[in-house]
Amino acid sequence: MAFSADELRVLRRALAIALHPMPLSDEDVQDCLRLAGSVDEAVGEAGRLRAFLLADLARYRNALPGSAAGYLELLQDALAAGYDPRPDDLAALRALRGGPLAAALLERCQVLAERSVRARLAGRSAGAAAPGPRSRLLALPGGRAASREPEQPSTPAAPGKPQKPGDRPMPKPSEVFPPRRRPAPPPSEERAAG
Repeated sequence: MAFSADELRVLRRALAIALHPMPLSDEDVQDCLRLAGSVDEAVGEAGRLRAFLLADLARYRNALPGSAAGYLELLQDALAAGYDPRPDDLAALRALRGGPLAAALLERCQVLAERSVRARLAGRSAGAAAPGPRSRLLALPGGRAASREPEQPSTPAAPGKPQKPGDRPMPKPSEVFPPRRRPAPPPSEERAAG
């Protein structure tokens, strides 16, 4: 991203104000707002350009092997812009690796893809290793449920019936999984013939 001389003047002034707070004139506020709008517009344009580049790269990849030269050039541009190669790119480069440029790009893309996978895995393991603050567990002894007094049933339960839904006895495996019925043996051929 390039700034004009006027935008650089505004940016320097905004940074100086951020470091040493002081009252701003209306003109300074308007300049900062215009600069912020210009930066937002440039960021949006960069996003649109990136989306166009990636769509173009996919079109060239789908047209391989006839579009090999254009695909390799677009892939180089995308990698320079921070693109992480996808499995489709690696497969396409493996098919084209007979050429020196494709072979070099394949090596580069494999390194970038491996680095990307490692970073994602490290992010997941870091998230698993350092979870956020936990709330108190209610189901374990010492939780909020333990501080309450147990409820007394108002009427005695009938014999053989559970007192509360939580006090239900554990079912037997035969109750949960009834025995399978064996299929009846096929009628013998002698009976069918007789």
